[in-house]
Amino acid sequence: MPAELTTIVLDCADPAALAAFYAKGLGLEVTYQDDDTVQLGILGFQRVAGYRGPAWPDDAKHAHLDLRVGDLESAVTEFEALGATKPEFQPGGADWVVLADPEGHLFCLIPG
Repeated sequence: MPAELTTIVLDCADPAALAAFYAKGLGLEVTYQDDDTVQLGILGFQRVAGYRGPAWPDDAKHAHLDLRVGDLESAVTEFEALGATKPEFQPGGADWVVLADPEGHLFCLIPG
């Protein structure tokens, strides 16, 4: 039975702030918002009391987003200006760059 993916939800402490980060970085618009949830189309953010972002590197498995960008160096600079951080551990060499959003969720920028 095929299922339809409707939303990818990131747990966080401040859904409005994290949604604003991704809205600017990805050029998305808010499609729904209440006190504990913000949706940017298929990407959602949900408040979780006491939320702590993932560590990196970490042996525990967790999900991350892969984002294709035209100019890798410029995209890294732009995301850092929005509040992303670049962890010291970068396993991709020159193939991709790992960044963390303001709440610690990892995402990779991939040139393309």
